[in-house]
Amino acid sequence: MKPRPLYFTLCLCLAGLVLPVRAADSAAAPPPKSWIDPETGHRVIRLTEEPGSASLYFNDNSCTPDGQNMVYTAGGAIKVVNLVTFQTRDLVPAPARVIVVGHKTPTVYYTKGGTGSNSSALFGTNIETGVTRKIADLPARASVSSINADETLGAGTFNETDPAAAPRANAPKPAMAPVSEKEVANRGKVLDAAVSKVLMMDERLASRQPMSMFTLDLRTGKTTNIIEHSTDWLNHLQFSPTDPTLLMYCHEGTWWKVDRIWTIRADGTQNTLVHKRVMGLEAAGHEFWGPDGKNIWYEIRFPWGVDHFTGGYNVETGERTWYHVDINAWSIHYSQSADKKLFCGDGGSDTVVEWASAENEWIYLFRPELLNDEGSLGDHLIRPGVFHPERLVSLHKNKYTLEPNAFFTPDQKHVIFRSNMFGPTYVFAVEVAKADVTGKN
Repeated sequence: MKPRPLYFTLCLCLAGLVLPVRAADSAAAPPPKSWIDPETGHRVIRLTEEPGSASLYFNDNSCTPDGQNMVYTAGGAIKVVNLVTFQTRDLVPAPARVIVVGHKTPTVYYTKGGTGSNSSALFGTNIETGVTRKIADLPARASVSSINADETLGAGTFNETDPAAAPRANAPKPAMAPVSEKEVANRGKVLDAAVSKVLMMDERLASRQPMSMFTLDLRTGKTTNIIEHSTDWLNHLQFSPTDPTLLMYCHEGTWWKVDRIWTIRADGTQNTLVHKRVMGLEAAGHEFWGPDGKNIWYEIRFPWGVDHFTGGYNVETGERTWYHVDINAWSIHYSQSADKKLFCGDGGSDTVVEWASAENEWIYLFRPELLNDEGSLGDHLIRPGVFHPERLVSLHKNKYTLEPNAFFTPDQKHVIFRSNMFGPTYVFAVEVAKADVTGKN
């Protein structure tokens, strides 16, 4: 297989983007509430009623500690769906930017406009009682993007200069392979959007805008810088779901140009690179914590467009595991079940990365298998494995400018995803077990 061109990198997203809903879409008839996918035999359930509603980004916890409720967004508001009855209700009115649901208490954390210019404030609302408290006003140009395991700290970044006033970098355009006229015609405006995304990522990386990373005491509102005056682009902060002092973050940028994934302690010590590139065009990203907080998982392209792995790094032992992913079952994002026995993925299309095709347009279930290493493992060797894919839902009608961001429900019975397969975006759940079409199911 020849290396693929380097454009179409919409999957290098900075957040889970939900496209605006057209008025015509809003007026359309709602999709069915439930159906069995004829190609897979799995039942799909539409969880939300609102056109434009969306689940959270795949690595942002959206479920309460008891596994009973999940938050989602609709029209800038925060809403709740009961994962047992599938009933929905309002929680926080618009506008609100949701961050995450706590791992210790049933609290959703979010920001709204603050009291100062160009600033916001952090709030927490109890999902069960609706009681809301204002936690702190944030400095101008600061944002909080993660809450730690015991809900005592938040973590965020602060732009030391106004990005709007920063000089534009003269970033070189990325090398791109020739594109045929037929390919351009098939892709249309998607081609322009994908190339623009690469150029934006390159320009932001090259601009070297100074920024700091901080923690926020949720009891006092005090902020403490743990990385200062960094000219690297710091992004995607994620506290461990079990260790309240361990934070993962990334050096953002075009993946094959950065050593992306890092961890740091909440006091600013032990700043550690998780994955160091060893090959030209090697890329790692879309990192997430395993449910036990012991492993960081991430996508590896080795090199870009040629071969694919889901890699794991044990933060306690340093052990590495790579599961090979067939290129025709590749996904943009992956997630792990609570018992660590399964993974799921949200597929992809050629509007996201150039090697994907209709073969990839599915919600997937992956059964991981570790290979027998015959005693060959040493301190420096990676533990090998493979993913065995099963298709759960056809997404051939999904426009992958909206990424489905699949993840498991806490009871592992469903995989949650968002999709615009019916026009507007809704949140869906697909059953992990196949439907019993001969019985009452």
